[in-house]
Amino acid sequence: MITLKGEHIFLRALEPEDLEFIHDIENDETIWEISNTQTPYSKYLIKQYLDHAHKDIFEVKQLRLVISNYNKETLGLIDVFDFDFKNVRAGVGILIKDENNRDKGVGSEALKLLTNYCFTHLGLHQLYCNISEDNEASIKLFTKQGFKKVGLKKDWTKINGSYKNEYLFQLIKK
Repeated sequence: MITLKGEHIFLRALEPEDLEFIHDIENDETIWEISNTQTPYSKYLIKQYLDHAHKDIFEVKQLRLVISNYNKETLGLIDVFDFDFKNVRAGVGILIKDENNRDKGVGSEALKLLTNYCFTHLGLHQLYCNISEDNEASIKLFTKQGFKKVGLKKDWTKINGSYKNEYLFQLIKK
């Protein structure tokens, strides 16, 4: 699919071979804050998830794609979640696993490809994301792609006994 191919990276469907990569991400406590994860995931559960990853977004209300480069290296994941067909919107989340691949345009290109896919093929009217107010890299990434800060959710997430505010960003199709 041309929509999911960029200059340096492409987005692809999940494959059974992604088990270890996803297991590493889902069990990395340093990113649980951004994924709202509280407990580890077993390989068995992730395998079951992969077995059902082929289901249609209209049925399961989510889509997870792998971010890969043309050397076939798996760099990260990008998600569409809370797919709302009635209101024609969905949430977006992205993670570049290795810090060495961050701040090099990978996330920006992946988000651009996904946005185009959502507006063109899924017919969405808008995308949104939730970003902790101290996550400057994500704020920069989404702002660069045209997302606008539309709200602040005060004391939204409890992290290590204290509360953090979270911004709501939105991109409405032109």
